[in-house]
Amino acid sequence: MALLCGLVAGLCGARAQAQDAPQIDCEKAESQMELNYCADQDYAEADQALNEIYRQAMTRLRKADADLAATPGAEAGAVEALKAAQRGWIAYRDGQCILAGLPVRGGTMEPMLVLNCQADLTRKRTQELKETIAALDQ
Repeated sequence: MALLCGLVAGLCGARAQAQDAPQIDCEKAESQMELNYCADQDYAEADQALNEIYRQAMTRLRKADADLAATPGAEAGAVEALKAAQRGWIAYRDGQCILAGLPVRGGTMEPMLVLNCQADLTRKRTQELKETIAALDQ
């Protein structure tokens, strides 16, 4: 737990520094500070997209639960299943991304590796939720 708290504190520090940073062209980023900043921006964009699709999924699953509640003998539970899945996914993402940073633990590259992992897994989770919504709409 202390390891996770230390990493989170380090990432928050990197995010705070990134907010104070001058405009950086991430297509031309070269220094580790620039690369860390760009990784943070990439993860923030991926997280924003995930939050939007999660809201859409919740709306769709609330409707599915309402439809199931109106069907004799059917049990609702889609919303709770999504919440449980998301909590489990967050725990997986956080642990997996700590592992991604281990090869350079304590170095200046660690935040970039962790953030790149978080962005990648977040984009994959966004796609999973899009597929869930699409399957319900068939």
